Amino acid sequence: MKNSLVANESKLIILDRDGVINYDSDDYIKSPEEWMPISGSLEAISRLNKARYKVAIATNQSGIARGYYNIDVLEGMHVKMRALLAKLGGTIDYIAYCPHGPRDDCFCRKPKPGMLLEISKAFSIEPKNAVFIGDSVTDTEAAKAANMKFVLVKTGKGERSLISERSKKNELGFPYPVFDSLLDYVENLLGVNQ
Repeated sequence: MKNSLVANESKLIILDRDGVINYDSDDYIKSPEEWMPISGSLEAISRLNKARYKVAIATNQSGIARGYYNIDVLEGMHVKMRALLAKLGGTIDYIAYCPHGPRDDCFCRKPKPGMLLEISKAFSIEPKNAVFIGDSVTDTEAAKAANMKFVLVKTGKGERSLISERSKKNELGFPYPVFDSLLDYVENLLGVNQ
């Protein structure tokens, strides 16, 4: 059952990347070749653009700190993503990424709110007027720390996160709207035919 839809007055939607836009891996996405979009995700972004939403990405990329790939490789993944999006008439307006590892204790790495606040500031939009869409518990925590609306998608780690949060609370409730995928959220936000 879906929770109530989160709308967004300022028309800024921030997306986690791995597990929301592209398939995720516990072994990390380490090259442009491994970066593969989740079915419907790029179409969803294009539809948001056409509805005059600004779309940004906030993504932890600790694979850089771990030595699995470098910033040039990360940029290659984003070049591929942007090229595939452009074919659908879509674009990403801003990308924030954290290259640090979990032990670096930086302010940008989710669950801390640094990237979300950076993006809000870049668009001169109050965090409370933006929506962050993610698939993990750290995403929910970052949104809460930034005072931002949150939507969970079941792709990536979403299903696992939902089960984990429910079992922690020993209840069936989940405090955020939940959708099957980014496309599911966008279809509910804009309507199936828009």
